[in-house]
Amino acid sequence: MLVNILSWVVLGAIAGWVAGMIMKTGTGNIVTNVIVGIVGAFLGGFLASLVGVGGAGFSVMGLIIAIVGAVVLLFILGVVQRGRT
Repeated sequence: MLVNILSWVVLGAIAGWVAGMIMKTGTGNIVTNVIVGIVGAFLGGFLASLVGVGGAGFSVMGLIIAIVGAVVLLFILGVVQRGRT
């Protein structure tokens, strides 16, 4: 269990960095992108487990799930930030 949590944190950090590059704008802050990536990885892992898709731990599927979760969260964060300005 602890290994899975730690792997999602590491994958999330990588995913946040990649998601920031994919979104190009992201939040404009790599630290925030990494934090969002970690949250996105946990969210993506949780949602993937609900639909029965494996990918916990260090795997290609795990990285893809983490990146998708991070991209979604960066998109939502960007929409919220644009709405405030």
